[in-house]
Amino acid sequence: MLDNPRSPRVRAVAKLAKRPARAETGLFLLEGPQAVSEALTYRPELVVELYATPTALERYQDIAQTAVEAGVDVEFVTEHVLGTMADTVTPQGFVAVCRQFPTSVRDIFADEPRLVAILEEVRDPGNAGTIIRAADSAGADAVVLTGRTVDLYNPKVVRSTTGSLFHVPVAVGADLADVVGRAHTAGLQVLAADIKGEDLLAARQEGQLARPTAWVFGNEAHGLADDLLGLVDRVVTVPIYGRAESMNLATAASVCLYESAFAQRSE
Repeated sequence: MLDNPRSPRVRAVAKLAKRPARAETGLFLLEGPQAVSEALTYRPELVVELYATPTALERYQDIAQTAVEAGVDVEFVTEHVLGTMADTVTPQGFVAVCRQFPTSVRDIFADEPRLVAILEEVRDPGNAGTIIRAADSAGADAVVLTGRTVDLYNPKVVRSTTGSLFHVPVAVGADLADVVGRAHTAGLQVLAADIKGEDLLAARQEGQLARPTAWVFGNEAHGLADDLLGLVDRVVTVPIYGRAESMNLATAASVCLYESAFAQRSE
Protein backbone atom coordinates (compact mmCIF):
# COMPACT_ATOMS: atom_id res chain seq x y z
CA MET A 1 0.00 0.00 0.00
CA LEU A 2 1.20 3.48 -0.86
CA ASP A 3 1.28 5.49 2.35
CA ASN A 4 3.84 8.23 1.72
CA PRO A 5 2.24 11.36 0.25
CA ARG A 6 5.69 12.76 -0.55
CA SER A 7 6.87 9.85 -2.67
CA PRO A 8 7.90 10.61 -6.29
CA ARG A 9 5.10 8.43 -7.60
CA VAL A 10 2.42 10.27 -5.68
CA ARG A 11 3.85 13.62 -6.69
CA ALA A 12 3.90 12.60 -10.34
CA VAL A 13 0.19 11.80 -10.21
CA ALA A 14 -0.62 15.05 -8.39
CA LYS A 15 1.25 17.09 -11.02
CA LEU A 16 -1.28 16.00 -13.65
CA ALA A 17 -3.68 18.55 -12.20
CA LYS A 18 -1.51 21.14 -14.02
CA ARG A 19 -1.46 21.56 -17.78
CA PRO A 20 2.35 21.50 -18.27
CA ALA A 21 2.57 18.01 -16.77
CA ARG A 22 -0.33 16.80 -18.90
CA ALA A 23 1.25 18.25 -22.03
CA GLU A 24 4.60 16.66 -21.25
CA THR A 25 3.29 13.21 -20.40
CA GLY A 26 0.17 12.86 -22.54
CA LEU A 27 -1.65 11.70 -19.42
CA PHE A 28 -4.51 13.09 -17.36
CA LEU A 29 -6.14 12.68 -13.97
CA LEU A 30 -9.42 10.89 -13.37
CA GLU A 31 -11.19 11.05 -10.02
CA GLY A 32 -14.17 9.43 -8.35
CA PRO A 33 -16.03 6.14 -8.76
CA GLN A 34 -18.36 7.24 -11.56
CA ALA A 35 -15.63 8.47 -13.89
CA VAL A 36 -13.37 5.51 -13.12
CA SER A 37 -16.21 3.08 -13.76
CA GLU A 38 -16.95 4.67 -17.15
CA ALA A 39 -13.29 4.53 -18.16
CA LEU A 40 -12.95 0.88 -17.18
CA THR A 41 -16.16 -0.04 -18.94
CA TYR A 42 -15.75 1.85 -22.21
CA ARG A 43 -12.03 2.60 -22.63
CA PRO A 44 -10.05 0.34 -20.27
CA GLU A 45 -7.01 0.46 -22.56
CA LEU A 46 -6.57 4.10 -21.58
CA VAL A 47 -6.19 3.41 -17.85
CA VAL A 48 -2.48 3.45 -17.01
CA GLU A 49 -2.70 3.39 -13.22
CA LEU A 50 -5.62 2.93 -10.83
CA TYR A 51 -5.47 3.82 -7.14
CA ALA A 52 -8.12 3.21 -4.50
CA THR A 53 -8.53 3.05 -0.76
CA PRO A 54 -9.45 -0.39 0.58
CA THR A 55 -12.71 1.03 1.93
CA ALA A 56 -13.71 2.43 -1.48
CA LEU A 57 -12.94 -0.79 -3.31
CA GLU A 58 -14.96 -2.75 -0.78
CA ARG A 59 -17.88 -0.38 -1.22
CA TYR A 60 -17.75 -0.38 -5.03
CA GLN A 61 -17.27 -4.06 -5.73
CA ASP A 62 -18.61 -3.60 -9.26
CA ILE A 63 -15.59 -1.40 -10.03
CA ALA A 64 -13.28 -4.01 -8.57
CA GLN A 65 -14.86 -6.66 -10.81
CA THR A 66 -14.72 -4.44 -13.90
CA ALA A 67 -11.05 -3.73 -13.25
CA VAL A 68 -10.31 -7.44 -13.00
CA GLU A 69 -12.17 -8.14 -16.24
CA ALA A 70 -10.31 -5.31 -17.98
CA GLY A 71 -6.94 -6.53 -16.72
CA VAL A 72 -6.29 -3.31 -14.79
CA ASP A 73 -4.45 -3.67 -11.48
CA VAL A 74 -5.67 -1.66 -8.51
CA GLU A 75 -3.08 -0.29 -6.10
CA PHE A 76 -4.20 0.46 -2.56
CA VAL A 77 -3.41 3.85 -1.06
CA THR A 78 -4.22 5.62 2.18
CA GLU A 79 -6.83 8.38 2.35
CA HIS A 80 -4.00 10.88 2.89
CA VAL A 81 -2.16 9.75 -0.24
CA LEU A 82 -5.34 9.79 -2.30
CA GLY A 83 -6.06 13.31 -1.12
CA THR A 84 -2.58 14.38 -2.20
CA MET A 85 -3.03 12.87 -5.65
CA ALA A 86 -6.46 14.29 -6.31
CA ASP A 87 -7.45 17.74 -7.51
CA THR A 88 -10.64 17.65 -5.45
CA VAL A 89 -10.98 17.75 -1.68
CA THR A 90 -13.14 14.60 -1.73
CA PRO A 91 -12.08 12.19 -4.52
CA GLN A 92 -14.41 9.50 -3.11
CA GLY A 93 -11.79 6.81 -2.86
CA PHE A 94 -10.58 6.53 -6.47
CA VAL A 95 -7.93 8.19 -8.64
CA ALA A 96 -6.76 6.95 -12.04
CA VAL A 97 -4.12 8.06 -14.50
CA CYS A 98 -5.27 7.79 -18.12
CA ARG A 99 -3.82 8.39 -21.58
CA GLN A 100 -5.16 11.37 -23.49
CA PHE A 101 -7.12 10.31 -26.55
CA PRO A 102 -8.37 13.21 -28.71
CA THR A 103 -10.03 12.39 -32.04
CA SER A 104 -8.98 14.17 -35.23
CA VAL A 105 -11.39 16.66 -36.79
CA ARG A 106 -10.94 14.89 -40.11
CA ASP A 107 -12.14 11.59 -38.66
CA ILE A 108 -15.13 13.22 -36.99
CA PHE A 109 -16.51 14.62 -40.23
CA ALA A 110 -15.51 11.59 -42.27
CA ASP A 111 -18.02 9.55 -40.27
CA GLU A 112 -21.02 11.52 -41.65
CA PRO A 113 -22.22 12.95 -38.32
CA ARG A 114 -25.71 14.38 -37.88
CA LEU A 115 -25.13 16.38 -34.71
CA VAL A 116 -21.89 18.01 -33.55
CA ALA A 117 -21.14 20.54 -30.80
CA ILE A 118 -18.33 23.05 -31.41
CA LEU A 119 -16.93 25.06 -28.50
CA GLU A 120 -15.14 28.26 -29.47
CA GLU A 121 -13.16 29.95 -26.67
CA VAL A 122 -15.26 28.43 -23.91
CA ARG A 123 -13.14 29.20 -20.88
CA ASP A 124 -15.04 27.82 -17.92
CA PRO A 125 -14.14 24.16 -17.24
CA GLY A 126 -17.54 23.42 -15.76
CA ASN A 127 -19.32 24.74 -18.83
CA ALA A 128 -17.08 22.81 -21.22
CA GLY A 129 -17.53 19.55 -19.34
CA THR A 130 -21.27 20.02 -18.98
CA ILE A 131 -21.68 20.70 -22.71
CA ILE A 132 -19.78 17.49 -23.49
CA ARG A 133 -22.12 15.66 -21.13
CA ALA A 134 -25.17 17.30 -22.74
CA ALA A 135 -23.90 16.41 -26.22
CA ASP A 136 -23.52 12.80 -25.12
CA SER A 137 -27.01 12.82 -23.59
CA ALA A 138 -28.54 14.29 -26.74
CA GLY A 139 -26.93 11.63 -28.90
CA ALA A 140 -24.46 13.96 -30.61
CA ASP A 141 -21.84 12.27 -32.73
CA ALA A 142 -18.90 14.39 -31.61
CA VAL A 143 -17.63 17.52 -29.87
CA VAL A 144 -14.90 19.84 -31.19
CA LEU A 145 -12.94 22.29 -29.03
CA THR A 146 -11.57 25.20 -31.04
CA GLY A 147 -9.67 28.42 -30.41
CA ARG A 148 -8.64 29.10 -26.85
CA THR A 149 -11.19 26.77 -25.31
CA VAL A 150 -10.16 25.32 -21.95
CA ASP A 151 -8.00 22.18 -21.98
CA LEU A 152 -10.15 19.08 -22.44
CA TYR A 153 -8.12 17.24 -19.80
CA ASN A 154 -8.37 19.92 -17.13
CA PRO A 155 -9.55 17.99 -14.02
CA LYS A 156 -12.63 20.20 -13.68
CA VAL A 157 -13.60 19.56 -17.30
CA VAL A 158 -13.12 15.83 -16.85
CA ARG A 159 -15.22 15.79 -13.67
CA SER A 160 -17.99 17.83 -15.26
CA THR A 161 -18.37 15.31 -18.08
CA THR A 162 -19.18 12.63 -15.44
CA GLY A 163 -17.80 9.95 -17.75
CA SER A 164 -19.21 11.23 -21.05
CA LEU A 165 -15.64 11.96 -22.08
CA PHE A 166 -15.35 8.21 -22.70
CA HIS A 167 -18.55 7.99 -24.75
CA VAL A 168 -18.34 10.69 -27.41
CA PRO A 169 -15.40 11.55 -29.72
CA VAL A 170 -13.80 14.92 -28.90
CA ALA A 171 -11.33 16.83 -31.09
CA VAL A 172 -9.12 19.59 -29.70
CA GLY A 173 -6.95 22.46 -30.93
CA ALA A 174 -8.87 23.07 -34.14
CA ASP A 175 -9.44 26.36 -35.98
CA LEU A 176 -13.10 27.36 -36.15
CA ALA A 177 -12.98 28.38 -39.81
CA ASP A 178 -11.47 25.01 -40.72
CA VAL A 179 -14.06 23.12 -38.67
CA VAL A 180 -16.94 25.05 -40.24
CA GLY A 181 -15.53 24.31 -43.69
CA ARG A 182 -15.28 20.60 -42.91
CA ALA A 183 -18.81 20.59 -41.52
CA HIS A 184 -20.16 22.16 -44.71
CA THR A 185 -18.23 19.71 -46.87
CA ALA A 186 -19.73 16.86 -44.84
CA GLY A 187 -23.23 18.19 -45.55
CA LEU A 188 -23.98 19.79 -42.19
CA GLN A 189 -25.49 23.20 -41.68
CA VAL A 190 -23.69 25.29 -39.07
CA LEU A 191 -25.78 27.17 -36.52
CA ALA A 192 -24.42 29.49 -33.86
CA ALA A 193 -26.05 30.14 -30.51
CA ASP A 194 -25.46 33.78 -29.66
CA ILE A 195 -27.34 36.64 -28.04
CA LYS A 196 -27.15 38.52 -31.36
CA GLY A 197 -29.27 35.90 -33.11
CA GLU A 198 -32.97 35.46 -33.82
CA ASP A 199 -35.35 33.40 -31.72
CA LEU A 200 -34.57 29.67 -31.77
CA LEU A 201 -38.29 29.05 -32.10
CA ALA A 202 -38.22 30.41 -35.66
CA ALA A 203 -35.66 27.81 -36.74
CA ARG A 204 -37.75 25.11 -35.10
CA GLN A 205 -40.97 26.22 -36.80
CA GLU A 206 -39.27 26.28 -40.19
CA GLY A 207 -38.10 22.69 -39.73
CA GLN A 208 -34.47 23.69 -40.02
CA LEU A 209 -33.38 21.85 -36.88
CA ALA A 210 -34.14 18.45 -38.40
CA ARG A 211 -31.19 18.78 -40.77
CA PRO A 212 -27.69 17.50 -39.90
CA THR A 213 -26.28 20.29 -37.75
CA ALA A 214 -23.09 21.52 -36.17
CA TRP A 215 -23.80 23.93 -33.31
CA VAL A 216 -21.23 26.58 -32.38
CA PHE A 217 -21.14 27.84 -28.78
CA GLY A 218 -18.93 30.80 -27.92
CA ASN A 219 -17.26 32.49 -24.98
CA GLU A 220 -19.32 32.88 -21.80
CA ALA A 221 -18.76 36.64 -21.51
CA HIS A 222 -18.35 37.81 -25.09
CA GLY A 223 -20.12 35.25 -27.24
CA LEU A 224 -18.81 34.94 -30.78
CA ALA A 225 -16.99 37.70 -32.64
CA ASP A 226 -18.78 39.17 -35.66
CA ASP A 227 -16.24 37.74 -38.10
CA LEU A 228 -16.86 34.27 -36.68
CA LEU A 229 -20.61 34.71 -36.83
CA GLY A 230 -20.12 35.44 -40.52
CA LEU A 231 -18.86 31.89 -41.03
CA VAL A 232 -22.09 30.17 -39.99
CA ASP A 233 -25.40 29.65 -41.78
CA ARG A 234 -27.66 31.10 -39.11
CA VAL A 235 -27.37 32.70 -35.69
CA VAL A 236 -30.06 31.97 -33.12
CA THR A 237 -30.61 32.72 -29.46
CA VAL A 238 -32.44 30.81 -26.76
CA PRO A 239 -35.24 33.15 -25.64
CA ILE A 240 -35.70 34.06 -22.00
CA TYR A 241 -39.37 34.24 -21.08
CA GLY A 242 -38.92 34.96 -17.40
CA ARG A 243 -36.98 37.62 -15.53
CA ALA A 244 -33.53 36.02 -15.60
CA GLU A 245 -30.84 38.45 -16.70
CA SER A 246 -29.11 35.80 -18.79
CA MET A 247 -28.78 32.06 -19.31
CA ASN A 248 -25.79 29.93 -18.44
CA LEU A 249 -23.86 28.85 -21.54
CA ALA A 250 -24.08 25.14 -20.78
CA THR A 251 -27.82 25.41 -20.20
CA ALA A 252 -28.34 27.20 -23.51
CA ALA A 253 -26.17 24.66 -25.30
CA SER A 254 -28.20 21.82 -23.80
CA VAL A 255 -31.40 23.38 -25.10
CA CYS A 256 -29.99 23.78 -28.60
CA LEU A 257 -28.60 20.26 -28.77
CA TYR A 258 -31.82 18.73 -27.54
CA GLU A 259 -33.91 20.82 -29.93
CA SER A 260 -31.87 19.30 -32.77
CA ALA A 261 -32.08 15.83 -31.26
CA PHE A 262 -35.87 16.07 -30.95
CA ALA A 263 -36.29 17.41 -34.48
CA GLN A 264 -33.97 14.82 -36.05
CA ARG A 265 -35.79 11.99 -34.34
CA SER A 266 -39.26 13.19 -35.32
CA GLU A 267 -38.62 13.09 -39.06
